[in-house]
Amino acid sequence: MIKKDDRLGKIYKPIRKPLLMTKGVPRKSNLAVKQMIEQIFSAKQISRQDHLKLISAVLSDYELTDEDRRQINRIFDYIQTGRLKLVD
Repeated sequence: MIKKDDRLGKIYKPIRKPLLMTKGVPRKSNLAVKQMIEQIFSAKQISRQDHLKLISAVLSDYELTDEDRRQINRIFDYIQTGRLKLVD
């Protein structure tokens, strides 16, 4: 809707705030990511390919639940501390 400001004689459009579709909507856990996380923790090792998939999922703002993000961060922490082995 376009309005005219009579005081200044200018035509302007009101600024609309963008709708945030994800606000308040719980995200569904991705089954493939969840299975990968479980497999990594049970094997106590992670392949470089799986490591890159997890990095990509986190950086691309892939639809991950908060719990999945915590688990992935835990995997990265375990790699840094040597509790998980990174294999080729």
